[in-house]
Amino acid sequence: MISSIFGKTKPVNFVIILGFVFCFYWGINLLTFSGAYDFGEFLFQLLVSSLLCFGIFIVDFIAKRNQITGTNSFTILFYALLIVVFPEVLTDSNAIFCSFFLLLAFRRIISMKSLKSVKLKVFDATFWILIASFWYDWALLFIVLVYVSIYFYEPKVFKNWLVPFVALFVVFLISYAILVLLEKDYLLKEHYQFRLDSFAEYIGGYTKLAIYALFALGITSITFIRMSKLGMGKIITMRLIAIALVLGLGLTVFKSSESYFPVLVTFFSTSIFLTKYVELTKKTNIKELFLIASVVLPFLILGIELVLK
Repeated sequence: MISSIFGKTKPVNFVIILGFVFCFYWGINLLTFSGAYDFGEFLFQLLVSSLLCFGIFIVDFIAKRNQITGTNSFTILFYALLIVVFPEVLTDSNAIFCSFFLLLAFRRIISMKSLKSVKLKVFDATFWILIASFWYDWALLFIVLVYVSIYFYEPKVFKNWLVPFVALFVVFLISYAILVLLEKDYLLKEHYQFRLDSFAEYIGGYTKLAIYALFALGITSITFIRMSKLGMGKIITMRLIAIALVLGLGLTVFKSSESYFPVLVTFFSTSIFLTKYVELTKKTNIKELFLIASVVLPFLILGIELVLK
């Protein structure tokens, strides 16, 4: 049943997913965590929810444009279901902004496989990662992904290795100039602290994140084993997505606290590997059972958490 609905790319699938995510966002923020907003806060939350929904379009665009997955809507389905598992991310606007700009960076990194305008794509990817770091300082970890992509695609072009420094200089110059005009040039130094202490206090009672990390890495490993017959080009792309997952988990470990929930930055990679796992599962019954479990379990987890609260 689920595969018959989301097994193809249909406009109605976007309507279902985006409508659900938009309503779920407002439901979580208004009823569960926060309460009422004044007009200014309402406009800000509307911007954040719109950005979250637009990010889902980018996720689907990356998957389809680069032929990472087949012509189905499983990727955005899994992305939405992961949000249900971690509804806390919807109360953290930093996570949504950071994830959105990282998606823009992933779009440019993965498109490097065409070997066209590589320098421009390296610059763009680094630029968006630096912008993402305005919300989470540890997002700078994803610069590693830029250099890994250079190594995979055009390692012999020396200028490629210098482009990220150019992007860094441009972003620093613009942001510092703006802060000087606002008389808040101290903010850059205060923001980029790269602290680790918050997670040590937070992780003690939070096993869900550890279970998710093990599950995501497990699905990734199983999928790679099953992808042995794929072409080398696709394998490289999946390796980049796997590295993005590891870096995202690193960011989650370093930045998670009672107020910050950056696990959203890992949902793109996990959704891709879940989709590939489903596509590579040949037995229809097993595939359908996996999809049913994927839909039921997130809502079951959400229900248990709401009852316990």
